[in-house]
Amino acid sequence: MDLRAIGLGLAFAFMWSSAFTSARIIVADAPPLMSLSLRFLISGLLGIAIARAMGQTWRLTRPQWKSTFIFGICQNALYLGLFFVAMQRIEASLAAIIAAAMPLFVGLAGRLFLGDRLRPVAVLGLVLGMGGVALIMGSRLTGGADPLAIGLCIIGTLALTVATLSVRGASAGGNVLMIVGLQMLVGAAALAVVAAFTEDWQVTWSTPLIVAFFYTTLVPGLAATFTWFVLVNRIGAIRAATFHFLNPFFGVLIAAIVLGEAVGLLDIFGALIIALGILAVQLSKQAQARPVPAHAAEPPAKTVS
Repeated sequence: MDLRAIGLGLAFAFMWSSAFTSARIIVADAPPLMSLSLRFLISGLLGIAIARAMGQTWRLTRPQWKSTFIFGICQNALYLGLFFVAMQRIEASLAAIIAAAMPLFVGLAGRLFLGDRLRPVAVLGLVLGMGGVALIMGSRLTGGADPLAIGLCIIGTLALTVATLSVRGASAGGNVLMIVGLQMLVGAAALAVVAAFTEDWQVTWSTPLIVAFFYTTLVPGLAATFTWFVLVNRIGAIRAATFHFLNPFFGVLIAAIVLGEAVGLLDIFGALIIALGILAVQLSKQAQARPVPAHAAEPPAKTVS
């Protein structure tokens, strides 16, 4: 892995993790679902415009359209919608830690529902990661964290797991940036319908709100997505996913610096365990994906007696 790939991976992890802090600022002064719908509308239109300028088309195959709708509903409407609602009641650092467990959920779902084989180190990683999540949630619950909000985050993470697994169909056949823009519009439409019936559209305008909204629209919304696909094209999806192990640290660090959220020793210890679990799972997948040398795949030559 070269220095440019490392830089891209660090940038992606930082941008992805910062979204929870900016979201916390937004939901303090604006309706969460309406704000998120508007964010997706802007990001989706920009993404489609850039994709068209790159020569991509919205004439997708049927499997691509299906996966695009699944991804738009599961990631944008359910995952982020539930997290935005939950962050009205819990801190950004806790939301970031729960969301960071997504690679563990993906590994477990792949084993249970897709028949993926897990190496012993991956099983150990899953056990460590889930233990870290349980440790942090137990500590926060005893400290007064809202159990309903935590439950919404867990459901959202499960929805993100489904969205991540659906990428296998969405990314086949090209037009990746166009698909990203279209799935954002799907999420925007779904959230707008729900917001119209459930939210009071009152906004307390402030400079932090405006800055946080445009930041989350342009940086985690578009720049992080572009960075991710550049990184995947450079080193492959499995190696790129290794950078997810940094998300618990970045999520907690950014929330502590920007929002002044308190971080306890159990939070740090739990985040470390989750990070090690994610790293173990991803390194196991990377080892499984290594091609077998040609000479190792050939049967031994027969000897003539």
